[in-house]
Amino acid sequence: MSISIDQLHPLVLNVGLAIHNADWNWKNVNSPFMRLYYVTEGYAQIELPTGIFQLKPNHMYFIPAFTSHSYICNAYFCHYYLHIYEEHQQGSSILDEWDFPIEIPAGELDLALIKRLCTINPHMRLPKSDPTSYDNDPTLMQNVLKNKQRAFCDKVESRGIVYQLLSHFMKRAQEKVRNKDERIEKALGYIHNHIYESIELDGLANDTCLSKDHFIRLFKQETGITPLQYINQKKIEKAQLILVTDEMSVKNVAFTLGFDDYSYFNRLFKKLTGVTPQEYRHSYH
Repeated sequence: MSISIDQLHPLVLNVGLAIHNADWNWKNVNSPFMRLYYVTEGYAQIELPTGIFQLKPNHMYFIPAFTSHSYICNAYFCHYYLHIYEEHQQGSSILDEWDFPIEIPAGELDLALIKRLCTINPHMRLPKSDPTSYDNDPTLMQNVLKNKQRAFCDKVESRGIVYQLLSHFMKRAQEKVRNKDERIEKALGYIHNHIYESIELDGLANDTCLSKDHFIRLFKQETGITPLQYINQKKIEKAQLILVTDEMSVKNVAFTLGFDDYSYFNRLFKKLTGVTPQEYRHSYH
């Protein structure tokens, strides 16, 4: 698969050192940003949908955005944390195409890099480790703003460091299982590259030289869900990201993502997330 660095737009949201004494216990954390941890001392655990991972010193850990997880800490534990979010861009993200390892061994350079990231971004340190204090709080939007207001040289250096840290995970990443049918591959590519537009099933079917019914059956056979379910899922994921990283009105978010019917967008958002777009945004204010 051909990929470009232009597909990855990582921005630092929070970075710092955290020291815990059996007080890093939070359940069902689910955020619109990625988390990267560098463990220096002690032990703790993270419970993910794929199982429980023991956090070990001199290792780094990666948790993708929108991944529900819990923290378990019964002893002394010290780690650096880095929260990264992606600006909403046209097309798909590299992170959508690859499965990243949760754990990788870290080197001395990694520690130096994350320490440097802390040094040039002292204002991005979290005052509290409780996710509700930064994940459902004005601090999220404030830190997005802080990121954009930094000196250009700090932005360049910070992004360079984030690229280097993520690159170690990318070396061990596996390309997600690709669909066997090239026609469905083509349709998925079109959806990702036109996610901000209204996407018609008739057009997708025509592009793949299939009847609409045959296209829907083949798409579900290859992906497990219907084309409409897939399109809606990807559009709502983009909406979640825009709602917490941009001050655009909810109505404009809907129009930006190709929804002509604002009330339908609201209903769909609530169906897929459990809350309305307004409630979702207010939870971060």
